[in-house]
Amino acid sequence: MSALYLHIPFCRRACYYCDFHFSTSQQTRQDVLRAMLQELIMRSHEITSPIQSIYLGGGTPSLLEYNELMMIFDQIFLLQNVLQDAEITIEVNPDDLNRDKLKQVRNSPVNRFSIGVQSFHDDDLKYMHRIHSARDAEYAIKGAQDNGFDNISVDLIYGIPTLTHEGWINNIQKLISFDVPHISAYALTVEQHTPLFHLIKRKKLNAPLDASIIRQFNNIAQILPSAGYEHYEISNFAKTGFRSRHNSSYWQGKAYVGIGPSAHSFDGKNTRRWNVSNNIRYIKGLQGESEWFETEYLSKENKLLEWVMTSLRCAEGIRRESADKFGPGQFDKFINNATQMSSHWFNADADVLRLTPSGMLMCDYITLQLLN
Repeated sequence: MSALYLHIPFCRRACYYCDFHFSTSQQTRQDVLRAMLQELIMRSHEITSPIQSIYLGGGTPSLLEYNELMMIFDQIFLLQNVLQDAEITIEVNPDDLNRDKLKQVRNSPVNRFSIGVQSFHDDDLKYMHRIHSARDAEYAIKGAQDNGFDNISVDLIYGIPTLTHEGWINNIQKLISFDVPHISAYALTVEQHTPLFHLIKRKKLNAPLDASIIRQFNNIAQILPSAGYEHYEISNFAKTGFRSRHNSSYWQGKAYVGIGPSAHSFDGKNTRRWNVSNNIRYIKGLQGESEWFETEYLSKENKLLEWVMTSLRCAEGIRRESADKFGPGQFDKFINNATQMSSHWFNADADVLRLTPSGMLMCDYITLQLLN
């Protein structure tokens, strides 16, 4: 099965922490959408099996008008075999989910919302320069549910300097009370070249504290499983039957095609490619005027590195039969290297190596140590 990602590179406002490709100017919007339709045609041969998931990310895909949304879906369904029960997700900002938008999306193929709530506290939203309010966030979730959407994912961010311990627990409990079936929780990271980086450097904003990040991750890793959520990936929690099929494709090393500026693709074997993170260059590239993507061919070592990292991120962990496909005794090498690290980081038996919540906080470090 294949997965299809579409990057909509437009936002009303720049969040301080975001390092994804986007533009707050809508000047190139129609040209970018036309180029994306062209890319769907040009690359249709790369999708050789039925599509099991479609994901509209960004940017802010909920900025799209109904006719723009349907223009994209019409092209996809014309060119590809999309499974009848395919998971079709759109990322939305809470302030976009008014009554009219909900009705429009309800009349489209979309069957899953990913709502960027981040926090139910206005001080936190102000710190991050989010455009919506805490009240907007609650209305968005309730509105989606009232309009028949039961497959809803909500994003939260922890480690925000303005977020108190009590406020974080309140955020978690609120989503439990809303009976949201999927929750993604991410640590606030300070990426270079973002406004947050420069504001912290100029001492206009406080920086996240590692102690708060660790404590708040441990909070959610304890509370959600006790409330019936499976902690199936470091940042993701789901009730039974509500894992993200699309994101699971990434973690399981399956093939996916990315359409739009900055979108990435993987053939499921050895080749990755990514489009330019520049709207004008992307448009000109689809018109045949310039280069518009780059390609990387993965070495055996890089494939092993990526596989170890993504496997450790997931609840299934590293399994002997999969590890030994990279070479005889590979799993035993991992077990031997794991014994040189803290026992609190691992749950291991004869055939599976998994991370504990404490280990998840050290995933990148552990990956490199296992491969030594």
